[in-house]
Amino acid sequence: MSENKDPQVTEQAGGHAGRGDQDVKFVYDFTEGNKDLKDLLGGKGANLAEMTNLGLPVPPGFTITTEACKVYLDSGAEPVALRDEVGTHLDALEQKMGKKLGQPDNPLLVSVRSGAKFSMPGMMDTVLNIGLSDKSVQGLAQQAGDDRFAWDSYRRLIQMFGKTVLDVDGDLFEEELEKAKRAKKVTVDTDLDAADLKKLVTRFKKIVKTEAGRDFPQDPREQMDLAIHAVFDSWNTDRAKLYRRQERIPGDLGTAVNVCSMVFGNLGPDSGTGVAFTRDPASGHQGVYGDYLQNAQGEDVVAGIRNTVALADLEQIDKKSYDQLMQIMETLENHYKDLCDIEFTIERGQLWMLQTRVGKRTAGAAFRIATQLVDQGLIDEAEALQRVTGAQLAQLMFPKFDEDAKVEQLGRGIAASPGAAVGKAVFDSYTAIKWSRSGEKVILIRRETNPDDLDGMIAAEGILTSRGGKTSHAAVVARGMGKTCVCGAEDLEVDTKRRRLTAGSVVVEEGDVVSIDGSTGKVYLGEVPVVPSPVVEYFEGRMHAGADDADELVGAVHRIMAYADRVRRLRVRANADNAEDALRARRFGAQGIGLCRTEHMFLGERREMVEKLILADTDAEREESLKQLLPLQKRDFVELFEAMDGLPVTVRLLDPPLHEFLPDITELSVRVALAESRQDNNENDLRLLQAVHRLHEQNPMLGLRGVRLGLVIPGLFAMQVRAIAEAAAARKAAKGDPRAEVMIPLVGTVQELEIVREEADRVIAEVEEQTGVKLKLAIGTMIELPRAALTAGQIAEAAQFFSFGTNDLTQTVWGFSRDDVEASFFTAYLEKGIFGVSPFETIDKDGVGSLVRGAVEAGRATRPDLKLGVCGEHGGDPESVHFFHEVGLDYVSCSPFRIPVARLEAGRAASTSAGSDHR
Repeated sequence: MSENKDPQVTEQAGGHAGRGDQDVKFVYDFTEGNKDLKDLLGGKGANLAEMTNLGLPVPPGFTITTEACKVYLDSGAEPVALRDEVGTHLDALEQKMGKKLGQPDNPLLVSVRSGAKFSMPGMMDTVLNIGLSDKSVQGLAQQAGDDRFAWDSYRRLIQMFGKTVLDVDGDLFEEELEKAKRAKKVTVDTDLDAADLKKLVTRFKKIVKTEAGRDFPQDPREQMDLAIHAVFDSWNTDRAKLYRRQERIPGDLGTAVNVCSMVFGNLGPDSGTGVAFTRDPASGHQGVYGDYLQNAQGEDVVAGIRNTVALADLEQIDKKSYDQLMQIMETLENHYKDLCDIEFTIERGQLWMLQTRVGKRTAGAAFRIATQLVDQGLIDEAEALQRVTGAQLAQLMFPKFDEDAKVEQLGRGIAASPGAAVGKAVFDSYTAIKWSRSGEKVILIRRETNPDDLDGMIAAEGILTSRGGKTSHAAVVARGMGKTCVCGAEDLEVDTKRRRLTAGSVVVEEGDVVSIDGSTGKVYLGEVPVVPSPVVEYFEGRMHAGADDADELVGAVHRIMAYADRVRRLRVRANADNAEDALRARRFGAQGIGLCRTEHMFLGERREMVEKLILADTDAEREESLKQLLPLQKRDFVELFEAMDGLPVTVRLLDPPLHEFLPDITELSVRVALAESRQDNNENDLRLLQAVHRLHEQNPMLGLRGVRLGLVIPGLFAMQVRAIAEAAAARKAAKGDPRAEVMIPLVGTVQELEIVREEADRVIAEVEEQTGVKLKLAIGTMIELPRAALTAGQIAEAAQFFSFGTNDLTQTVWGFSRDDVEASFFTAYLEKGIFGVSPFETIDKDGVGSLVRGAVEAGRATRPDLKLGVCGEHGGDPESVHFFHEVGLDYVSCSPFRIPVARLEAGRAASTSAGSDHR
């Protein structure tokens, strides 16, 4: 983004705003801002200003800055200067419009809307029609020549103001509205006449008096001030905080408030409101996409309470406005050089633009749109790379429904957010959360969702609604989260009170399994089988992406991945323990193996051999056990080196505690006790039990494991090094190109590494002499203890490479046992905001990250050619990859499935595009 040069912004950044300094500017007219002032004006305010500057038809208004919000939230009171500033701008707005706020005979009405830097759809508050009162509603009716419109606008204000500002239960208003429709025997609110709505206003005011303990305010300025405070307060609602954690939006940004003169879409059939996209946010295809609703206000569309018509139908309804909108959409897309999400209102044939923003999109749409914009010359490849993310690529690698499977289709809605989701039907957020925490996969089914459903939407595999379209709350939020969503399935009757869904003669009760396809909008009864994603098939080499490829999505992924591979500095390796995984990783683009866990080679039928090694009483018995294991280890390594021929393979010597190779202590104790009761003494079981007791540790993860095993069990590491060396020699003799690296785990001091390395060098020399093959086996260590990181300069004297084991490093830095804490209290830590994300998922930059950074600097100061990598699962986490690029690692290593994600993010990290902060 371009750097902000506004002097007022610079002054505020110095801290004046926090003191309520009179010289700080807290309010900007729409004519004063621009799209690059999102930090100060929020996304909505900055873009309203940008559209105003472009000469587009934007209703006049002004924006209260995020700095004012921060002062309000920090101190509990608005800045001293804010009221006067708002008054000054309101005076200017009244002069421009030729009428005053709430003027009885000809009222100016305004909307008060939130607008944070990053889009948070439905999470914060909005109040429309500010300025209406018992007096001004008469003037509005007279000016509009429409009593029904005026009373409809007034009841909307009381309803929104009551719920948003006065904390009145919104269902109370909805129930009264439903009663009015039932009394009139109609199904939609547009069939209520002025008399009906006037009665409804009286009932709504009684609800406010009863529930809020005060009358609905008749002073228009009081309405506006209270609404502004309510928007500020909405920044810290539970749903807003939850959404920010989900989307990783900082909690200290605050929200701007936009005060905009009202234009009305509920003035009759020649008026309406809509949401438009310059491209399909679900697929990325160009065309006319969006929803339109005649005789309605904007909240009716996004709330999904009335089913809309397709935007294309507007051409038949109001061709003049449609043509103008198409021209404006083209202007905005060319100006922002991206998919734009637009809100508009038509007031008696006059088109007004109420908002634009870079639109949220599905993962597939993100890749398609990025390459389309390159082809159109609007952006370059570097910017295209910044328009997609590793998280989106991961979504594209999920399976999809098998088109050839026998299915029972219940209905079909709008394909709002793609994916194949299967789960038990639930009809409220509380149940979705409860069942999900119990390990159940659920589909949240609602008539329409609202911001209070966010918890349940996060917990669910997918969301299904019977109302709303691609711009409804459910659709927009689901796309942002990457959740499968089908909206507007009108043929399905959702009964949330009886907890059932009815499709013709079929009734789906809560707990019944349903499947939803967010790519087609189809809803199925029962579990539909899934098949691999075409993107995975592409990475596996089963689908080619050439110029003539019919699969546009695969072609887009291919192009962006190719560019990421060209520009990235970080190499990407795989965590793989056998030839099969290694070959798959290589197909996915792995440039070697960063972690081969040898303990996995001692499981299955080989466990008995390890048991014999542990039970050995003499040197001879131990040497015999190691002798039996040697050829098996060698064979494993030969297969691995062959699969990764020409690429590095880092083999970690045995790491876990030995007790993991023995039977469970409780199970074995019962077995021995039962045998003794039968007087059937099994000597081997008795020896095993003695060994289990001997090796039992209170905290085995901090006990006899890693390098400590190699130091206390003679010959163990020597056997493994010999197997690696002999396998490398065998591959060289077969004209292969093995590039083996030996990694010593859990080193805490250089002396440990020196002893093991001396033994390893001796073994390698023996193998060279025996085979006549010259070997180049690098020997390094895993940095997974805080002490190792802090003494990295010393350890580098004996190590040719470091591989950061960030899983264990996170455990030891935090004092967490991962297996225990994730299930016990991590949920509470995430809910309370202590963690924005689990430190096992994304690296803790301040704690673990600072140790990594320090170890990199100290290690390279000792050994400039020290090779550095990471082999914890952080190596495949998008955000962590950027950190590893920044600190100067040479490679990341991750599970095979995450290799494409790491490749993409490594390219994004290396890219110097100006759009690097695009969201």
